Amino acid sequence: MDVLEAIGEKNRRRIVELVVASELSAGDIAQHFETSRPAVSQHLSVLVGAGVLRVRQEGRRRLYSLDPTMLSDVENWLEKQRRRWEQALDALEYEMGKDHE
Repeated sequence: MDVLEAIGEKNRRRIVELVVASELSAGDIAQHFETSRPAVSQHLSVLVGAGVLRVRQEGRRRLYSLDPTMLSDVENWLEKQRRRWEQALDALEYEMGKDHE
Protein backbone atom coordinates (compact mmCIF):
# COMPACT_ATOMS: atom_id res chain seq x y z
CA MET A 1 0.00 0.00 0.00
CA ASP A 2 1.37 3.41 -0.87
CA VAL A 3 1.39 6.48 1.35
CA LEU A 4 -1.72 8.08 -0.13
CA GLU A 5 -3.73 4.89 0.23
CA ALA A 6 -2.53 4.50 3.80
CA ILE A 7 -3.57 7.99 4.86
CA GLY A 8 -6.78 7.83 2.84
CA GLU A 9 -8.60 6.21 5.75
CA LYS A 10 -9.86 8.65 8.40
CA ASN A 11 -8.64 6.72 11.46
CA ARG A 12 -5.16 6.44 10.01
CA ARG A 13 -5.14 10.17 9.22
CA ARG A 14 -6.08 10.79 12.86
CA ILE A 15 -3.19 8.61 14.01
CA VAL A 16 -0.82 10.66 11.83
CA GLU A 17 -2.19 13.85 13.38
CA LEU A 18 -1.57 12.44 16.86
CA VAL A 19 2.07 11.51 16.28
CA VAL A 20 3.05 14.73 14.45
CA ALA A 21 3.99 16.45 17.70
CA SER A 22 5.77 13.56 19.43
CA GLU A 23 6.12 9.82 19.42
CA LEU A 24 3.41 7.88 21.19
CA SER A 25 2.93 4.33 22.35
CA ALA A 26 0.26 2.16 20.79
CA GLY A 27 -1.70 2.38 24.05
CA ASP A 28 -1.55 6.19 24.06
CA ILE A 29 -2.78 6.25 20.47
CA ALA A 30 -5.56 3.75 21.16
CA GLN A 31 -6.96 5.97 23.93
CA HIS A 32 -8.06 8.46 21.26
CA PHE A 33 -10.32 5.94 19.51
CA GLU A 34 -13.52 4.14 20.35
CA THR A 35 -12.47 1.13 18.27
CA SER A 36 -10.70 -1.89 19.73
CA ARG A 37 -6.96 -1.95 20.39
CA PRO A 38 -6.50 -4.69 17.75
CA ALA A 39 -8.16 -2.39 15.19
CA VAL A 40 -5.81 0.45 16.13
CA SER A 41 -2.86 -1.96 15.93
CA GLN A 42 -3.92 -2.94 12.44
CA HIS A 43 -4.03 0.72 11.39
CA LEU A 44 -0.57 1.22 12.90
CA SER A 45 0.74 -1.78 10.95
CA VAL A 46 -0.61 -0.34 7.71
CA LEU A 47 1.00 3.03 8.41
CA VAL A 48 4.35 1.47 9.28
CA GLY A 49 4.19 -0.78 6.22
CA ALA A 50 3.52 2.19 3.96
CA GLY A 51 6.44 4.12 5.44
CA VAL A 52 4.26 6.76 7.06
CA LEU A 53 5.28 5.89 10.62
CA ARG A 54 8.45 4.68 12.25
CA VAL A 55 8.31 2.31 15.19
CA ARG A 56 10.90 1.62 17.84
CA GLN A 57 10.90 -0.73 20.77
CA GLU A 58 11.45 0.63 24.27
CA GLY A 59 11.20 -2.21 26.73
CA ARG A 60 7.79 -3.74 26.20
CA ARG A 61 6.38 -0.63 24.53
CA ARG A 62 6.32 0.15 20.85
CA LEU A 63 6.68 3.86 20.16
CA TYR A 64 5.40 5.37 16.93
CA SER A 65 6.54 8.56 15.24
CA LEU A 66 5.99 10.22 11.91
CA ASP A 67 8.51 9.56 9.14
CA PRO A 68 9.08 13.09 7.80
CA THR A 69 10.04 11.86 4.33
CA MET A 70 6.42 10.77 3.93
CA LEU A 71 5.27 14.36 4.07
CA SER A 72 7.60 15.41 1.27
CA ASP A 73 6.38 12.51 -0.90
CA VAL A 74 2.77 13.62 -0.45
CA GLU A 75 3.69 17.26 -0.97
CA ASN A 76 5.50 16.41 -4.23
CA TRP A 77 2.52 14.44 -5.51
CA LEU A 78 0.10 17.26 -4.64
CA GLU A 79 2.34 19.82 -6.36
CA LYS A 80 2.37 17.75 -9.56
CA GLN A 81 -1.42 17.54 -9.47
CA ARG A 82 -1.73 21.30 -8.87
CA ARG A 83 0.48 22.08 -11.86
CA ARG A 84 -1.43 19.66 -14.07
CA TRP A 85 -4.78 21.22 -13.16
CA GLU A 86 -3.44 24.76 -13.59
CA GLN A 87 -2.25 23.90 -17.10
CA ALA A 88 -5.57 22.28 -17.99
CA LEU A 89 -7.57 25.23 -16.65
CA ASP A 90 -5.31 27.75 -18.38
CA ALA A 91 -5.82 25.90 -21.67
CA LEU A 92 -9.59 25.81 -21.12
CA GLU A 93 -9.65 29.52 -20.31
CA TYR A 94 -7.65 30.26 -23.47
CA GLU A 95 -10.01 28.19 -25.63
CA MET A 96 -13.09 29.80 -24.09
CA GLY A 97 -11.61 33.24 -24.68
CA LYS A 98 -11.06 32.47 -28.36
CA ASP A 99 -14.80 31.84 -28.82
CA HIS A 100 -15.67 35.31 -27.56
CA GLU A 101 -13.26 37.23 -29.78
